[in-house]
Amino acid sequence: MTRKEPHIHGRGSQSRPAGRFERFDYDGGDDFAQPDDAGVVDPNRPPTEFLRDNSRSIIARNDSPDVGFDASINPYRGCEHGCVYCFARPTHEFLGLSAGLDFETKIFVKHDAPALLRAALQSPSWNPQVLGVSGVTDPYQPVERRLGLTRGCLEVLAEFGNPAVVITKNHLVTRDADLLGSLAGSNAARVFVSITTLDAALARTMEPRTSSPARRLDAIAALTAAGVPTGVLVAPVIPGLTDHEVPGIIAAAARAGATRAGYVMLRLPHGVKSIFAEWLAVHQPERREKILSRMRAVRDGKLYDARFGDRLRGSGIFARQIAEMFALACRRHGMNSSAEPLSTAAFRRPPGPQRDLFNPGG
Repeated sequence: MTRKEPHIHGRGSQSRPAGRFERFDYDGGDDFAQPDDAGVVDPNRPPTEFLRDNSRSIIARNDSPDVGFDASINPYRGCEHGCVYCFARPTHEFLGLSAGLDFETKIFVKHDAPALLRAALQSPSWNPQVLGVSGVTDPYQPVERRLGLTRGCLEVLAEFGNPAVVITKNHLVTRDADLLGSLAGSNAARVFVSITTLDAALARTMEPRTSSPARRLDAIAALTAAGVPTGVLVAPVIPGLTDHEVPGIIAAAARAGATRAGYVMLRLPHGVKSIFAEWLAVHQPERREKILSRMRAVRDGKLYDARFGDRLRGSGIFARQIAEMFALACRRHGMNSSAEPLSTAAFRRPPGPQRDLFNPGG
């Protein structure tokens, strides 16, 4: 189904497609609509629900050879940013929910995340290593301003001196420049700010609740000024829509102080393919077929190729052109000239309550 205008305001997805594990599809129409403070129901402004996640562990592991870290943490499942292309959308299907509107309106919150992280790092079985914050949904999505769970986790990481790489597209990360700067003093922190486009109007429809491109560049500048090594992720690169912006994004990030850069080709696993195609029909109807055709050209005739190596870069002539354009822009602006890995040398376990009892002097 293609939703006609008026589209759902402030959301990337325009529908609630059934999850791939569901046997039945229920079309509830606009049953997500709830009255506002004045008692008015607006079906084009679905509310966000925050649900408690009672996970008993916080560190997730991955064995993907093309991901830059083996372990990550995330206080949230689902993401209110609503980026229509988000590869993490299908994770909501494991909860019996939709990868569409549910992913961005039903956010599961791990209120115990800082305590769980502290327990994990305090355990003798923990071998210090770089933690990604986060490898799936954005740790600085809007609710973080109120809950402060990502900051709580960074406080634990700073106390233990455990290195971390933060990935976000929200200016809110600058709030935690003090903690990130403390870790960076021991070569134990790095931040990557994701920028998909410099076109503010395009970003508003494609990434409706993220910081604007200008604010993300400002975040790079602010973190750099605070002594935090900061890079840019041109992610995702969307063939036929944003690929021509790669040099401009690299140049703008370099002017803001970024010293490292990476890029990721658009990934459309499982139901994200139909969600993205629906968004194109609503917001880019005249370019829809060109973009889908170009996507197939970099994915060996398909809209997605899950093979390691190819899934992040694509293949074929257009993928090679994007790779060469990226590499040239990085050389021109001095990106990636050094690759010093983050250090675990500053890691230490603070004395626990029982150890304090028998060693009052520390």
